[in-house]
Amino acid sequence: MKFKNVFSIIAVYFVILNLIGCEAFVRKFTRKSKNENLPQTEMVLVPEEYREIMGKEELYRQYFLFWKSWHDELISSLSLGANHKKQIGSANEAIKNLEQLKAYLNAEKQKESDIYLNQLKTLKELITKDAYGSNCSVNRYTAESIRRSILREFSYSKMKNFLR
Repeated sequence: MKFKNVFSIIAVYFVILNLIGCEAFVRKFTRKSKNENLPQTEMVLVPEEYREIMGKEELYRQYFLFWKSWHDELISSLSLGANHKKQIGSANEAIKNLEQLKAYLNAEKQKESDIYLNQLKTLKELITKDAYGSNCSVNRYTAESIRRSILREFSYSKMKNFLR
């Protein structure tokens, strides 16, 4: 008797749930077309050029910071057993950023920066020739010396009056 009552109650709940339905459940398993409600994109025919927002002082500081970080990376990579490609890449990036930095200086300071730029290029050549890393300590000392000189001579506080 109890089994029939329990079974009939379960059957009644089952019928009620089927009649009510679960719309979210039905929505989950209905097929939707793939092309429905695609956003219309606008084609850009003429690209816009954005002007430089930063001033020459900010750009000088930015390139100085870039040079400093790449030169620090070069110094740290000049240890025994370090990756040779990383050493050359760091030297290239340091040279590139020092050249970018040079563009914001007046003619007198550009000539002065050429000295350090040539020293850095010579160091890069020495690193390139030293494929086995036998002269890493000498190259590291040279890189540290160049870094100290550039930091002393070309810090923003000393160069702010020489920017063009």
